[in-house]
Amino acid sequence: MFHTITMDTDARGVARLTLNRPEKHNALSSQMMAEITQAAQVLAADGAVRAVVLTGAGATFCAGGDLGWMQAQMQADSATRAAGARQLAHMLRALNDLPKPLIGRVQGPAYGGGVGMLAVCDLAIAVDSARFGLTETRLGLIPATIGPYVLARMGEGAARQVMLSSRLFSAAEAQRLNLLAQVVAADALDAAVEAELAPLLACAPGAVAATKAMIRSLGPPLDDRVIEASIAALVARWESPEAAEGIAAFFARRPPAWSR
Repeated sequence: MFHTITMDTDARGVARLTLNRPEKHNALSSQMMAEITQAAQVLAADGAVRAVVLTGAGATFCAGGDLGWMQAQMQADSATRAAGARQLAHMLRALNDLPKPLIGRVQGPAYGGGVGMLAVCDLAIAVDSARFGLTETRLGLIPATIGPYVLARMGEGAARQVMLSSRLFSAAEAQRLNLLAQVVAADALDAAVEAELAPLLACAPGAVAATKAMIRSLGPPLDDRVIEASIAALVARWESPEAAEGIAAFFARRPPAWSR
């Protein structure tokens, strides 16, 4: 059914959704985004599923956008670029709107779109060695489609600290910025996830779903208008001279023209 992810559910109703491109550091390809969106829809409709754990195979949680996907965006026309941005936006929305608790099990680094995926989790727990980064501005891009979710999670002030500079930051700082709920040693990760699952499984699933929907309705608006604006902003940046220079420099393994 799936080629870039795996999905299984245990007897308790805990589903594990695993990004499964470890050889590519679980980078988000077009196929992976489509499969995650489909998986979220399946999980949402499955009454036997009580909670979902989102994790990655291998050493990296998610390295952000796939390099091939990035190259295709640079070569595409505006409509194709918008379709690519919309695919990422719809994946994030499907995860954000999941009517089940979504726990991020972060076994390694997360960058760009990977940070966006953590922002749509109800809570995320990471190993203390993990590193994080919203690295788009280094490439002449902006964290547009993930932006609404990252700001909803971090708040504007915290987002400014890491979005503008594209600097990498530690798990401890990610927790301070409210991206992570907990930071633990690698050998304590699964126990920490289980400790969060236990009280959730003691709650009425319908009440949990209704509470999650209520929280979302009272939080920052993440509606069609916001999502379409984020897509338009990303497409505009893809078409800028800075993006052309930044992506070209990245693939040529040279500093971009603005680097000092």
